Amino acid sequence: MKFKIKKKDKVIVISGKEKGKTGEVLELIAGDKFTPTRVLVSKVNMVTKHKKPTQTDPGGITKMEAPLSMSNVMLLDPKTNKPTRVRIKIAANGDKSRIAKSGETIA
Repeated sequence: MKFKIKKKDKVIVISGKEKGKTGEVLELIAGDKFTPTRVLVSKVNMVTKHKKPTQTDPGGITKMEAPLSMSNVMLLDPKTNKPTRVRIKIAANGDKSRIAKSGETIA
């Protein structure tokens, strides 16, 4: 699947209980026709997880990020630091690049 948001992009949450929080994309979780595509953002949508002890891990209560629906996040414009839509620009030699609304190229 092709996504306009990639790993290590800076995103902002635009809806839900975490609205307004920003973070870096840690992982993209592709969905199928019944489940939406989800995204894991650092320090956003933190949940408490109870883990059993194992031979290598002592277990206990840990905090971790839970996935958000990709429709709830937007890419941050590197120039204005505001939410932006992404478009794909194809150069004459066939190279593709992501462009923000301000015209800034996204790495």
